[in-house]
Amino acid sequence: MKNKGYFAKIAVAISIGAAISACQPEKTSKQPEPIPTGPTAAEAKAFVAEAEKTLAENYGYLAKTAWVQANFVTSDTNELSAMASEKATKLGVSLAMEAKKFNNLELDYDTRRKLDILKAGLVLPAPENDALTKELATITSNMDAQYATGCSANKECYNLGELSSILADSNTTHEEKLAAWVNWRKVSPQMRKDYTRMVEIANQGSKELGFTDTGSLWRSKYDMPADDFAKEMDRVWGQVKPLYNSLQCHVRAKLNEKYGDDVVSSSGPIPAHLLGNMWAQSWGNVFDDVAPVSDVKSIDVGERLKAKNYSEVEMVRTAENFFSSLGFEPLPDTFWTRSLFVEPKDRTVQCHASAWDLSETDYRIKMCIKVNAEDFVTIHHELGHNYYQRAYNLKQPMLYRESANDGFHEAIGDTVALSINDNYLKKIGLIDEVSDERGDLPYLMRMALDKVAFLPFGLMVDRWRWGVFNGEIPADKYNEGWWNLREKYQGVKAPVDRTEADFDPGAKYHVPGSVPYSRYFLAHILQFQFHRELCKIAGNEGPLHRCSIYGNKDAGAKLIAMLEMGSSRPWQEALETMTGSGEMDASAILDYFAPLQKWLDEQNQGRQCGW
Repeated sequence: MKNKGYFAKIAVAISIGAAISACQPEKTSKQPEPIPTGPTAAEAKAFVAEAEKTLAENYGYLAKTAWVQANFVTSDTNELSAMASEKATKLGVSLAMEAKKFNNLELDYDTRRKLDILKAGLVLPAPENDALTKELATITSNMDAQYATGCSANKECYNLGELSSILADSNTTHEEKLAAWVNWRKVSPQMRKDYTRMVEIANQGSKELGFTDTGSLWRSKYDMPADDFAKEMDRVWGQVKPLYNSLQCHVRAKLNEKYGDDVVSSSGPIPAHLLGNMWAQSWGNVFDDVAPVSDVKSIDVGERLKAKNYSEVEMVRTAENFFSSLGFEPLPDTFWTRSLFVEPKDRTVQCHASAWDLSETDYRIKMCIKVNAEDFVTIHHELGHNYYQRAYNLKQPMLYRESANDGFHEAIGDTVALSINDNYLKKIGLIDEVSDERGDLPYLMRMALDKVAFLPFGLMVDRWRWGVFNGEIPADKYNEGWWNLREKYQGVKAPVDRTEADFDPGAKYHVPGSVPYSRYFLAHILQFQFHRELCKIAGNEGPLHRCSIYGNKDAGAKLIAMLEMGSSRPWQEALETMTGSGEMDASAILDYFAPLQKWLDEQNQGRQCGW
């Protein structure tokens, strides 16, 4: 059957009504034509209730199908995932199209908000056409599988982890780094045709829902007009851009000293393969090349974990303990028996770290954990998703079981991770003594290379997609548009000539996976704003970067209160619940990195900054 739940009942009612009409005795005189009436508020409320029931009935099946496909990547699971995706898309489109019928009614707050959530609930809305819905599901499943297998069109396969390790190693030559950078981008050109078609189909579906294009649909989810949201992104980016410019200037100068003018110019954009990350989205792996000199040895958390014989599971237990110290209930037993912590040797899995909500009692993470500092932080981030999921699942109806906006979801675990500093590490026994303030500049540089360096990348990924969806970046200029934005926002350039035979955006998982990326930019802003407020509640009187809220139940209670709201209120109200203000404020980043900003300005004297 095409329609399920509410829609099946409508179909049955129509059929029954027709049968009753056929059995009525023939009228002896002409009856007046019935006056057409539109939908009513009562019908809207009933529709929302039935929609929530239908979504709840389907959620577990769809989530578990996706879980199996991500953990057992085969042609069979890809096909099953495509079928489930097609079903989910059809359901979502049906609910969204039906929700449109109530647009012009005056409704109570909850009914109107839930209808709006249904209309904007699809990432890639297919048109009301079975063939196009199936085609879209097949395309998205195929691109996901192509990324997971890492093979080029001529069947040469590459391991993302191994190539990333070459880029991350400060001892490899720039030629080796370039080869690794180029090789990974051989897996994405084959996606280009599918991606172009995906854009066409999704835009058609978005227009049927009343949006100008899919990018407009994405931006409509932020409790403000779509264009206003884009302006809000620019506003907060403007607050932190001077700090980023100082960081880019210093990093470029130090890489120029290391590699010479022929590889890195002392002015202009930085070649992307030299920044220690496959996408140059975070620069922590060039720390040794650019760090302030200090006689205080920085702590390598990864080495401390290994020295203490931490296993992958013990790293997860430690992260759980952080949330428990704030007053959160422990994770259910099934989390430990059903999650994936270590990459299997006998099958292909999608190793990209993720958190899963499969039911009101079933929460998991999927992650190929390595015993290192990066994964230690990532685990805290993923558990933040799980605790957020459980908080609103226990308090909210189905359509409010989501974060205030998607940036909130990404921010929570990272907010906790900002407390992974010396004070915390000493409390859990990973280090013996807290370093003095002479070690703060290297610590802040390491944080900035990850957090501040990420901001323009987090902004430009969706800027590119918005341009693709609205036609400002046409299909024959996908790659040109990508690199224009990278140079504009990041001051980063391709290390070799790229053409439209390439599809470099597809080498980043979130693009073929159609995961909206603005959430990560928002998260990097919000986490510092959250951290500053929670530290105030915890009574912190020292520098913001030295604050840890570990063990503070008052801070935990404030956090839990916001998480339990889910998406029941506009995100501005959720933000106000936490911080006392409904406006995003990136000044918390400037507060956190104030000592580093002063040092960078001193280092950059006499240098030609900007690009």
